[in-house]
Amino acid sequence: MSRERFEEAVSAALDEVPPELAALIDNCVILVEDDPPPDDPDLLGVYDGTPLTARDSGYTMRLPDRITIFRNPTLAMCESEDEVVEEVHITVVHEIAHHFGIDDAALHDLGYA
Repeated sequence: MSRERFEEAVSAALDEVPPELAALIDNCVILVEDDPPPDDPDLLGVYDGTPLTARDSGYTMRLPDRITIFRNPTLAMCESEDEVVEEVHITVVHEIAHHFGIDDAALHDLGYA
């Protein structure tokens, strides 16, 4: 799958976030990178920032939080374009949940781990 098509899948996954939740995402950008850090080559996505639940009145003038979706490990684990689209959706939801302060244990219970 081309980089452009993968980015379209990420964009489509973002479009599927319910509008009432999307409106609550604050100071956060979504990025696509080909490869994760070398120390975690199977990583599909990562949230880097301060979750909404941890922000207080001191949270001002900050660079945006980042959600990064990694293309190559996703492509390596999927056998078809449909699988890639599904995995991208799961990963995007998973990382957005971290932005909302939901931890991996809760995500696992919800089927997004």
